[in-house]
Amino acid sequence: MLHKVLIRQNIQKLICNVSSSSSRHFTRDPRPTKVFPVLTASVDTLSSEYSENLSLSHSVITNYKQFLDVARAGGGSKAMKRHIVHNKKLLVWERMKLLFDNYESVLEVAPLAGTNMAYGNLPRAGILAAIGTIHGIYCMVIGNDATLHAGTMYPITVKKQLRLQDIARQNNLPFIVIVDSAGAFLPLQLAIVCGSCTAGGAYVPMMTQENIIVHKIGTIFLGGPPLVKAALGEVVSAEQLGGATLHCSVSGCTDHFADTEENAFAIARDAVTAFNIKPLSTFQDSDEPVYDPDELLGIIPCKDQHTMDAHKVIARLVDGSRFQEFKTTYGKGLVTGFAFLQGHLVGIVADNGTTTASSAIKGAHFVQLCDQRQIPIIFLQNTTPQHLSTSTYEDATNNGAKLKAESKMMSVIACSTVPKITVIIGNSIGSYSMCPRSFSPNFLFTWPNAQIAMEKPDDIVNVILEILAQCLEIVNQYRQKGTTNYSVIRM
Repeated sequence: MLHKVLIRQNIQKLICNVSSSSSRHFTRDPRPTKVFPVLTASVDTLSSEYSENLSLSHSVITNYKQFLDVARAGGGSKAMKRHIVHNKKLLVWERMKLLFDNYESVLEVAPLAGTNMAYGNLPRAGILAAIGTIHGIYCMVIGNDATLHAGTMYPITVKKQLRLQDIARQNNLPFIVIVDSAGAFLPLQLAIVCGSCTAGGAYVPMMTQENIIVHKIGTIFLGGPPLVKAALGEVVSAEQLGGATLHCSVSGCTDHFADTEENAFAIARDAVTAFNIKPLSTFQDSDEPVYDPDELLGIIPCKDQHTMDAHKVIARLVDGSRFQEFKTTYGKGLVTGFAFLQGHLVGIVADNGTTTASSAIKGAHFVQLCDQRQIPIIFLQNTTPQHLSTSTYEDATNNGAKLKAESKMMSVIACSTVPKITVIIGNSIGSYSMCPRSFSPNFLFTWPNAQIAMEKPDDIVNVILEILAQCLEIVNQYRQKGTTNYSVIRM
């Protein structure tokens, strides 16, 4: 499970999640799925290079797991005990376990967000977000972690919520929120009030299409009992002011009354079936890759990640390791072709060396092809550091042709309407033409070994050294020109 982020199952989850809302792009039909040739991509697992790569991958995964453990710890053991024993509430993941068909198979989104921020450590940015099925219908579910600063929202919390809303909107996923915190307006479809919704948080369940409130646990009000006492001098309990009985029987602000949290999530599961969304059919006829996906750990180079062979990666991800490559001998810096993932036909665009004008033209052609045929695209991003030389006219001409071709590819990707999933499997340094975040892919995921930057660290250091050398020269000139001799000589 430690390296699940690296292997085929995680990408397959993404395909299933997107397919739930984009059925026209992920149509299953009687077409045979064993029509493409099997890739030849074996590796020597006994070689020293493989062992070195494997060792580094394990250390990277260990580091990733440590960050993940911190994120999953929430507000710590004391806060969890207070939440469970004193407040008599379920933890956010326990609530989701009651809601999803199978919590073990859900895809958590942005689990490391908020870790070690400048203004404090905010595991999961204060909210747990996951995509999974409820009665067979894929939904985006988010829940406030009340063990972390009582569910206080920080800038990173808002940023994560906005990204989650974008994902739900792009993929037409029903959006369900488990409210146990103050907050701001969210365009939700269903809210489950399992705690205090005060001030801004009161608007969240009120602005949803449907909501559920738990008796003696859930409350909704703009100002709590202390504020009422300070302003009016009246003593009132939270339940009397904004509890389930009041809002279900008097104000009519809530739609469903639940005796317990377990009852609330049972009601929520039933409510999802009334969304009038057809459940996604499950298919069990896809083949496992011929090559072991675990070998990916030894394929990732411990040095110069950009030298990773894209064919060996693809062979360990797609069904039966079958891949129909497009323009095999043209623009070899980019690998393009068709494959099946869990029986779904997809187009794959993968970095495989230096991007040239021909490879960019090839990429643009292939993306257009996928868009015309309504085939979703998976981008496997692993850029090669490039140093553009303009010392000669020929260099300038070649650079111009390359930039023109890359611009064409970027334009095609930006205008394509099919679902796009980007996975950074190595370097993402100065990457513009492989559907980065700015192109709003349906999902963007990174392997733990990924490096993301505008420039390589070595290049940045060299630039800084050049600037410092120039500054030192300017300082020396300034000191020389500030002497008496310099002024006297020039009268």
